[in-house]
Amino acid sequence: MRLVYLILKFVLKFGLWVFYPRLRIVNRPKNRFTRTIYASNHAASFMDPLVIASNQSPIVFFMTRSDVFTPLMKPILWAAHMLPIYRMQDGVDTKEKNEEVFAKCNRILNFGRSLLIFSEGFTDDVFVRRLKPIKKGAVRMGFGALEHMNWKKKVYIQALGVNYSDPNMLGSEVVISNGNPICLNEYRSEYEENPSKVIGDLTKRVETEMQDQITDVRDLEWTSFHEHVMRLTKKGMNAVDSDKRIPLLERWEYSRNLAKWMNERNLNEQVDLVELKASLENYFKRLDKRNLKEVDLTDLEEDAFHPIKDILFFILGFPLFALGVLHHYLPYVWVKSFVEKSFKRPVFWGSVKMLLGLLVIGMYNIILISALNIFVYPAFWFWFMYFFIAPTLSGVVAYHYLRRLKRYARLQELRNEDLSSFYEERQRCQAAIRRLIPVA
Repeated sequence: MRLVYLILKFVLKFGLWVFYPRLRIVNRPKNRFTRTIYASNHAASFMDPLVIASNQSPIVFFMTRSDVFTPLMKPILWAAHMLPIYRMQDGVDTKEKNEEVFAKCNRILNFGRSLLIFSEGFTDDVFVRRLKPIKKGAVRMGFGALEHMNWKKKVYIQALGVNYSDPNMLGSEVVISNGNPICLNEYRSEYEENPSKVIGDLTKRVETEMQDQITDVRDLEWTSFHEHVMRLTKKGMNAVDSDKRIPLLERWEYSRNLAKWMNERNLNEQVDLVELKASLENYFKRLDKRNLKEVDLTDLEEDAFHPIKDILFFILGFPLFALGVLHHYLPYVWVKSFVEKSFKRPVFWGSVKMLLGLLVIGMYNIILISALNIFVYPAFWFWFMYFFIAPTLSGVVAYHYLRRLKRYARLQELRNEDLSSFYEERQRCQAAIRRLIPVA
């Protein structure tokens, strides 16, 4: 394990805890040395390898697009266990270059390390709960490694799924689900007889296993329906409209079971479901037009407006809020502006903001706290301990303080408005969901 990889594994664990405070792992691999090719979905671009590698035990090497291996980044990416994969548009002899990379992969597996491959090959521009068709590369690489080792060691392939409530929203949730490992050695005789057939059959099996690990809505036209149902039932993995009193794994199961129920029928021929889909779309369009959110109606319905408790929180929490602003506001504004201007695809924003934020906010606070040590109160060990506690604690408090303040102001504004037509439409939609969708 290279030093940079080890450092990143622990540093990112902290950053991801702030970004995704609720994270659960299903069927967690226990060993660091597994000689396994993990085939994962690719829902959130750069965020996927960070989430997987920092939260699971196996030592993994990642397959990464070659165009990010610039002269400046190449040593860093090498140290972080990343390997380039070359495409036709990269303007090189892709076959020769990739053969070199595959030879490295053979050596990695031979020495008991593992590979993480995102078998879909690309990420959607807009986050969608589905699995795109997967490629044969992972299975092909596994058999290539076995031939390199003369079949003397066992090599496995294992499906893996990363499920986000929203990959780009700070404070959302993640479930990592691991399938069961498939030992490729068991297919030696079939492979030697007809390698193309075995690679194709196993790829289909891995794809099915990957579908079981995630919420996979097969019909893209119905993905918004799936999200709308989750938002109104509060049972699923929507980042905002979920009942957090329900355990995360139960809500993940609901999200998956709802998708499976939808996949089992021809939705466009179900008249009642088509009508419900239209009703849900109309309801959420009305909310957007009125600048309302579903969570606003839920809070008002459950009488979540508690002015005395909120005002007490604002008074007592203000010192930590102010400290959080001091330690985070300026670097946060710069990082947000830089990332959103530099990366046109929003799918990259969450991961790059987190990584760049850790670096910039860390450097900013080193300079700030050093200045306080020199010019305000010279006490090195006090400021040293302060650096590891105060910025993080105050930053988390400031984030929740601001969210609660906005929620308080919004509920204050909405309490005296007539929202009865929204409640009535909402109740009709919820009743139709209970009647038509028997998913617990």
